[in-house]
Amino acid sequence: MAWGRKKGGARKEPLFGLPAALADLRLSPSDRVPGGGDDKPAKSKPKSSDSGSEKPRPSRSGSKRRSKSRGFGIGRLFYWTAVLGLWAGIAVIGVVVWVGAHLPPIQSLEIPKRPPTIQIVGMDGSVLAQRGEMAGANIALKELPPYLPKAFIAIEDRRFYSHFGVDPVGILRAAVTNVLHRGVSQGGSTLTQQLAKNLFLTQERTMQRKLQEAELALWLERKHSKDEILELYLNRVYFGSGAYGVEAAAQRYFGKSAKNVTLPEAAMLAGLVKSPSRLAPNRNPEGAEQRAQVVLAAMADAKFITEAQAKASIGQPSIAVKPAGAGTVNYVADWIGEVLDDLVGQIDQDIVVQTTIDPKLQNVAEAAVIDELAAKSVKFNVSQGALVAMTPDGAVRTMVGGRNYAESQYNRAVTAKRQPGSSFKPFVYLTAVESGLTPDTIRTDAPLDIKGWKPENYTHEYFGSVTLTQALAMSLNTVAVRLGVEVGAKNVVRTAHRLGISSKLEPNVSIALGTSEVSVLELVGAYAPFANGGYAVSPHVVTKIKTSSGKLLYDRPTDPPNQVIEPRYDAMMNSMMRETLISGTARKAEIPGWTAAGKTGTSQDYRDAWFIGYTAKLVTGVWLGNDDNSPTKKATGGGLPVEVWTRFMKAAHQGVPVAAIPNSQGSWAPANLMQISSQISAPSAPAAPLQIQPPMQAPPPAPVPSGGGYYRQPPPTPARASAPPNPNARPEAAAGLDGWLADRLFR
Repeated sequence: MAWGRKKGGARKEPLFGLPAALADLRLSPSDRVPGGGDDKPAKSKPKSSDSGSEKPRPSRSGSKRRSKSRGFGIGRLFYWTAVLGLWAGIAVIGVVVWVGAHLPPIQSLEIPKRPPTIQIVGMDGSVLAQRGEMAGANIALKELPPYLPKAFIAIEDRRFYSHFGVDPVGILRAAVTNVLHRGVSQGGSTLTQQLAKNLFLTQERTMQRKLQEAELALWLERKHSKDEILELYLNRVYFGSGAYGVEAAAQRYFGKSAKNVTLPEAAMLAGLVKSPSRLAPNRNPEGAEQRAQVVLAAMADAKFITEAQAKASIGQPSIAVKPAGAGTVNYVADWIGEVLDDLVGQIDQDIVVQTTIDPKLQNVAEAAVIDELAAKSVKFNVSQGALVAMTPDGAVRTMVGGRNYAESQYNRAVTAKRQPGSSFKPFVYLTAVESGLTPDTIRTDAPLDIKGWKPENYTHEYFGSVTLTQALAMSLNTVAVRLGVEVGAKNVVRTAHRLGISSKLEPNVSIALGTSEVSVLELVGAYAPFANGGYAVSPHVVTKIKTSSGKLLYDRPTDPPNQVIEPRYDAMMNSMMRETLISGTARKAEIPGWTAAGKTGTSQDYRDAWFIGYTAKLVTGVWLGNDDNSPTKKATGGGLPVEVWTRFMKAAHQGVPVAAIPNSQGSWAPANLMQISSQISAPSAPAAPLQIQPPMQAPPPAPVPSGGGYYRQPPPTPARASAPPNPNARPEAAAGLDGWLADRLFR
């Protein structure tokens, strides 16, 4: 019989003897000897009657170990918390010290002076523009209506009177709001921090700047009272459109002092601080009004006003501001800013600049340029224009430097330099008459070939013998080039500089066709001597400069008389350029009842279109073209510029007593212009070009492509062109041997 159990059997056989005694023998953990090598017998653990339900009891030593480990964990937590807190404190102190090291010494910090304001006024005393940080006069807090400062406190810093410069509650609230909105929707800066930023720091968004802002805010709170800080804030904060301080903002947007603003207006001003450029009422009235309603609701919530007052203000805003326009007068303001340093030096106080600008004429000029470009810019591929009008003594009355100042501040009237084309020819003709020729002198209009350069007329037609008057009126290029060669390019350059052109001019044979670049301002100024009897002028716009208190800093002296054109030559030029408006390229230009004269110009490939014209009252120049110097679609000086000029000049001369241009009636002037017209031969087919060798002192001409033509103008009227030649008319030779040879050469 085998001991044990059968495989898979359910029956258990009883055991007897030694096996039965050993069957229930088991060792418990308590029976084991600690240390493993001890031979001492372990005490047996008492066991219950039911060996299957026996559960081990927790030992007393195990409980002690667990309580010790729990106590040890809490201790370690407190220890490391203290260590981390200590290091965090050291880090904060280090950051504060580092930030403070990058600030000016606190003891040397002072509230900086407000930057000066430059107020620019017209000849009638009206304000045209303001430059610098436009700020109004500082206003004491007690002089403001009580709801005005409360509006700023309600929307910007409701705990202003309870924090110490930095508001931890506000920072925490802003942080929570920003996390919930997943972006920066609320700021935690106090009014004191905003003031510190405006006074001492830049607008950059960096952690260093925020920490510096906080330190300076603490310093301001220690240095000044709450009311002083609030007063400084209201007089320095930016409100958009160049306005700094509540007084400047109230004047800019409401035309009144901040002392007199209404509750809705105060709410609008307070709302601008969040985003002054975007919410400025003159640019975004709807956005400004919506923001004002938010401010009114915040004031009601803070119990600064009642709910009824807030609702009444929202329902009746009664706010009217002028919309922002193109503002071309800002071109004038920029030009003034450039010359102020030469007139009064560095500016450290508010000043008022009195100018020669006529605001009414400025509006007329702006409308003339903008409307003409709006109507025909696409047709002629012309994108920009400029206009300058000045009195014959050089006082600038209007200046338009472009079609839209907001889009481009580049001043095309002062800074830009372009080829004047045929509008430069009067300087050639003046040099010619000063050398002995007259408006009646006859020169030949025929093809030329000067070292491969072949200047052409507008229609490739040539009219044979013509007078200088007719050649200038019809803008015949070959005659202008012949005259330039005859009198010498250097002499032409000297004449232009004598009359007021300041740009560098290249003394080559192509100078007669206006190939050297000039600005609109200097070209108009160089025409002024033709209109004032022959005296040089200095184009100017500033007459007086005073401080805001009335102290005179600058008073423009009267220019000493400097005659640059003798009266008889001035009379000749006026007669010739008057014919340009009567029968020449500027026939569209007319001012009823007034005598006017001038000259058109069109540069190579129709890149620039000019007209400079004048009366005894005004000298006005118009330029049209493209900033990138790209060609227009055949825009000529006799087209768009003449139309702009005529529109402006008609309005400028309304109601003004008629006056004649000085020296406009010379004793030499022919009584019958038709007699001169009869000297023109009929258009002839292009003959073989005359080979002309320019004088040795003139450099070779600038390369000019043929075929495109320089400044081509319409041919004379058929009546003029077909008139039979007068057999008794003889060309008048120039004085001297050179004139005699030149006369023989050009016939």
